[in-house]
Amino acid sequence: MSQVIRTTATRHRRTHEPVADPDDRVSIAPSYVLDRIFRFFISMKLGLALLLVLALLTLAGTLIAQVPSGMKSDPQAYAAWLDGVRPKYRGWTGTLDRLQLFSVFTSIWFRAAMALLITSLLACSIHRAPRLWQKAARPRMRMPDAFFERAPLGAQISSSSTPDSALAGLTQAFRSHHFRVTAEEHEGVTYVCADRFRWGPFGRVVAHLSFVVILVGGLIGSTWGFRDNELAVPVGSRVTVGHGTGLSVEATSFSDSYYMNGAPSDFASDLVVYKGDKAVRTQTVRVNHPLRYDGISFYQSFFGPAAAMRVSTPTGARVFDGGVPLPWGSDDGKHRIGRFVLPEQGLTVFLVGPASGEVDRTIQAGQIQLEVYKTGQDAPVATQVASQGKPARIAGLDFTFVRERQFTGLIVARDPGSWLVWLGATLLVAGMFVVFFFPHRRVRASIKPAPGGSETAVAATWRNDARFEADFDDIVDDVQLAIDRASTT
Repeated sequence: MSQVIRTTATRHRRTHEPVADPDDRVSIAPSYVLDRIFRFFISMKLGLALLLVLALLTLAGTLIAQVPSGMKSDPQAYAAWLDGVRPKYRGWTGTLDRLQLFSVFTSIWFRAAMALLITSLLACSIHRAPRLWQKAARPRMRMPDAFFERAPLGAQISSSSTPDSALAGLTQAFRSHHFRVTAEEHEGVTYVCADRFRWGPFGRVVAHLSFVVILVGGLIGSTWGFRDNELAVPVGSRVTVGHGTGLSVEATSFSDSYYMNGAPSDFASDLVVYKGDKAVRTQTVRVNHPLRYDGISFYQSFFGPAAAMRVSTPTGARVFDGGVPLPWGSDDGKHRIGRFVLPEQGLTVFLVGPASGEVDRTIQAGQIQLEVYKTGQDAPVATQVASQGKPARIAGLDFTFVRERQFTGLIVARDPGSWLVWLGATLLVAGMFVVFFFPHRRVRASIKPAPGGSETAVAATWRNDARFEADFDDIVDDVQLAIDRASTT
């Protein structure tokens, strides 16, 4: 049946309806706007562009020095860090800071690109899933003759059996290969659709969604989590963790052992975690045995020398009393450097001591060099070598080097999105496993009456399934045998 649509030219039609003014505002249906937005997010160009942006940002975060975690929340510490990198980046320092390139992975650019990529992947999955469901649950049955003639895999089987017997034999052969068989008759032709692992293509959807879950987990971790790679805790001292945790950690002891060649074989710290003034967790921490409390993990990372310092006023009032780690090395590698701040006095004190195995004639054993700076000034107020147990008067304060100590270096991290990352990784493996080990295979057939019997056409297409061609030949052989057996019966 055909349908003829006749149209009449507008100039031959007389009407008394008013003609719309071309300058009238054109209204756009909300559904049109939503459709355009949806098409924008499922565009492959958008996905590739976002991946390129993330790759460039990652490259920038690798090449440009990144501010240590937690330091940016402290304006004074961040300003001091910027002053430290200013000689390297010179006039570009301010521009890089404004563009948030010193903290790329927590910048608005990185998070925005992540959010857009998550939305794009989710939109693509939503767009793809209904079509896969339709293809798996209600496949198209009637295929034109051109499909059977041009399909990459195909075979023609002539038989003396009736169409019903041919259908029975064909069904039996397909089911012996674990195919699901559905049939439909139309105008004397029986169409057959046989498929195996029809839900296999959903493995790709699961893989796409796994990336969404991983990215969401990473976004949550970078927004509400933190990671401090350089928390140095002198033995016998308690250090505040910060980041709004209300926690502090104390190293009660530290032990290390070495191989014959001098390389460290093991090092461990006995840690006590405090919530306010209450000890909430005690544990010996090694490299692969972190301490965990309230979603926060403490990992053993490094260790080094420290100095126990005491600062007091001439009247004996204590201004500072604790251990100071010396985590940094000088450019020539011959000295270890540490720092502590006296905020009420507006002073920053740097401690300099010889590195392990190095000798400095100006800093003897049992001594340490003090460099005292006024906040905001580049030139030191005083530089003086202090001997152990002997106060050194600088800027109206008495600085006493009490003794040498060790410090333990910890990585402190909280990642509320880590469970989503693990879930996404599991979904990714599961989706890829389904895609590669359970590929969807679909074979179509048509059975037509013929003089003296029937004609059966079998055809299939395949994508990314190298074994299907050999398996198709086996299926056709079994179909032919089954139809021949049905004809003799």
